[in-house]
Amino acid sequence: MTVAATNWAGNITFGAERFHEPRSTDELRRIVEGSRALRVLGTGHSFNAIADTAGDLVSVAALPRVIELDERAAAVTVSAGIRYGELAETLDRAGWALHNLGSLPHISVAGACATGTHGSGVGNGSLATAVRAVELVAADGALVTLDRGAAQFPGAVVALGALGVVTRLTLDVLPAFEVRQWVYEDLPTAELRERFDEIMAAAYSVSLFTSWRTDRIDQVWAKQRGGPDAPATWHGALLADGPRHPVPGCPPEPCTRQLGVPGPWHTRLPHFRLDFTPSSGDELQSEYFVARTDAVRAFDALDAVRERIAPALQISEIRTIAADALWLSPAYERDAVAFHFTWHPAPAAVADAVKAVEEALAPFAARPHWGKVFTTAPRAIRDSYPRWDDFRRLLGEFDPTGTFRNAFINRHFHEVI
Repeated sequence: MTVAATNWAGNITFGAERFHEPRSTDELRRIVEGSRALRVLGTGHSFNAIADTAGDLVSVAALPRVIELDERAAAVTVSAGIRYGELAETLDRAGWALHNLGSLPHISVAGACATGTHGSGVGNGSLATAVRAVELVAADGALVTLDRGAAQFPGAVVALGALGVVTRLTLDVLPAFEVRQWVYEDLPTAELRERFDEIMAAAYSVSLFTSWRTDRIDQVWAKQRGGPDAPATWHGALLADGPRHPVPGCPPEPCTRQLGVPGPWHTRLPHFRLDFTPSSGDELQSEYFVARTDAVRAFDALDAVRERIAPALQISEIRTIAADALWLSPAYERDAVAFHFTWHPAPAAVADAVKAVEEALAPFAARPHWGKVFTTAPRAIRDSYPRWDDFRRLLGEFDPTGTFRNAFINRHFHEVI
């Protein structure tokens, strides 16, 4: 019988025949070995059918909880289903930190790394760049571990769940640190165009929020490690006089502490608090990565079609991500700027807006976020990833019988040659 399970946003209903929550690695291995079609579900925060399957859908949330800190190696090994918020609290109590966090601390470590999810900061790589080893169950039920010394490692971290079921990850950690968060309002877009690199490098992590309706950026969120108090005006923007939510009209209580109050890294780097659900899930999301050198031209291209974007939009966020060497990372071998769109749950309006965004960004070889809404042609995606062929060979090596294939994987890696 088909499991009536949906993703967090409710826009995807999974078509699995069976749903599994194994409570041990051995149980998981037996499930994988006996399955002809299997996909893994994390916390369900993807907005497309990347996790869907007509066979077995597996959650790793019930696997034994693991957070093993190795202070001498400056590393932590975690079970795949651990959420970042839970991991961060444990690390901070021990005096350690991760280099960055995404907007939501609610997402699982394995799911976020597998899709190239990120935080922000010109010097900060995506969350997956902290991975130094990955343990997974392969299609034949074997338990495989790959570390940074393995030739396959760069293709096995951001792997879209297509190589096997990740059970554990080992991550780099660094000494815990404090962050102060400031919000500015009404940054003139003319100033942003003129000083984009300076503005985005002004703090450890910087996010721009825009409704694409005016000639100003609605909010700038700057997360600073140390340093002086923020000035009342900055690049023509005004310091907010109270806490803010990035989505207009929403109360600020779910958001992390602002107004420059110092706090532990994990209570400031995300935009939202772990003890709040950031929204009802009544939204869709898209995101596209372009080279940082194209940031201003890409911004102008989107601004030129803002009449098609704004009606479907709740808010848009612009962030920077440092280049990495992970084959399917949207920041592979290029410092990136990510244009993120949180849409109203209105499929027809979103479809037109997504088309406008993709047409505007096509000249910049934009790479869509693997876990969000996009319609970019598979061939265009293939052409934007220099190691696409290498990853396809890795699929054949790890999953020769196609156990971890689904329509999404087939469309992007087996139907496009």
